[in-house]
Amino acid sequence: MSAKLFAPDVTLTFEELEQRALCTADVLRDQGLGLGDRVLLKVDNSVSYLSTLLALMHVGASVVLVDHQQKSDDTTQACVRSSVKMVIVDDDAPISNDQEFVHCYELAVGACGRVPTDSALDFSAWCRLPDSIIMWSSGSTGEPKGVVKNGGRFLKNLQRNADLVGHRSDDVLLPLLPFNHQYGISMILIAWLVRCSLVIAPYRRLDRALRLAGMVGATVVDATPATYKSILNIVDRRSAFVGTFSDVRMLCSGAAPLDPALSRQALDVYGLPLLDSYGSTEMGNVAFATPDNPVGTGRPVEGISVRIRGENGALLPAGEIGEIEVLDPDLMEGYLGPDGTVTPVAREWYATNDFGYLDPAGNLFVAGRKTAVHRNGYTLHPEIIEHTLAAQGCVAMIVALPCDRRGSTLVFYVEDEQKREPAHWRDLINSVLPKYEQPNRVSVLERFPLNRNGKPNRKELEQLALAEN
Repeated sequence: MSAKLFAPDVTLTFEELEQRALCTADVLRDQGLGLGDRVLLKVDNSVSYLSTLLALMHVGASVVLVDHQQKSDDTTQACVRSSVKMVIVDDDAPISNDQEFVHCYELAVGACGRVPTDSALDFSAWCRLPDSIIMWSSGSTGEPKGVVKNGGRFLKNLQRNADLVGHRSDDVLLPLLPFNHQYGISMILIAWLVRCSLVIAPYRRLDRALRLAGMVGATVVDATPATYKSILNIVDRRSAFVGTFSDVRMLCSGAAPLDPALSRQALDVYGLPLLDSYGSTEMGNVAFATPDNPVGTGRPVEGISVRIRGENGALLPAGEIGEIEVLDPDLMEGYLGPDGTVTPVAREWYATNDFGYLDPAGNLFVAGRKTAVHRNGYTLHPEIIEHTLAAQGCVAMIVALPCDRRGSTLVFYVEDEQKREPAHWRDLINSVLPKYEQPNRVSVLERFPLNRNGKPNRKELEQLALAEN
């Protein structure tokens, strides 16, 4: 069966999508775009996004991806910093009045009715560029950085991903993710590499996305933990939605820490575990749990090695928590400098600034970011404490505020849709943690604030803690 692209308003075969992309590539060439030119793409999930992306890759342009809802001033800065030749947008993208741009509808009109110059898409020139694709780190722990990647390594990483996870040509992929970020673009290009069907679903309207999943027979879902939590809430209220995942064989999770209780809930509802994963914009996709190995974030993909290093620099044995280091042939080229040039990184063991451990079978478990705060003479790692609490059914995020007397004041934000009293959670937390790790203040939120990647927004919680202090 030929692979198909399912969208809310149209269904195309991949052959029809390819013809659209080839015609769009001709329009781009007519506008003076050529090999190595940088183009900023600010388009929401759509058929136009996908055909334009493939066209840019065929032309051999360097593709600069930014979030579709990024503020216009930030987009202007990204354009200057990236030295882009063209900006492509859709109707809803916030753009400064002074910004020149090409509308994706303009490209579609220009492509309509054309006979393409080339007979097939060819990404070989794009794959050779040192700056084939530029994405931005999430900024969840600081200012976003421009991450510059080579196209050949990028696609090779996605092929490694598909090989380990086991994507098949008869799959129907349902990524409930923005396509302008690492996780989302990974899934749409994996569909292209594997030649399996892909659903462009309204990921911000999950009730509609679930209906579409049932109509097209989605087999693999990819989403953040926050999205799965929302899906399970919908199913809890409207049990008919359970059947929309009747053909699903894998529920894959990424981009944020996975709460064990959420995975157990998914198993109860769908009979399938949430399969966790580990990676980053800089490294690409590193490790995946699979249906035959649903343990932690699973084992690293072929060709990538992972080790754990302690504070003293020694390599740690299985079961001991330390910093995750990755030897990754698919590592980024470097970070984008303020003048548009690339500051290269060494192609050696990459220190991730994440804590984790390996079990005896080589499965990776991620405990959180390698951040440290000092309090009453102790050095504490908030995300390891959060990891400990999650295993006990308490989903918490810790904000450390400076304190002259004790070094840090710890505010524990607990996510609880039942909005139980802070005293309830303080009793549980204090029963789990030693005295020196216990909170100064506990606040309960129905939901954590999220950034556009679907990750809990730690910076927003820090601002809230300061306002409440």
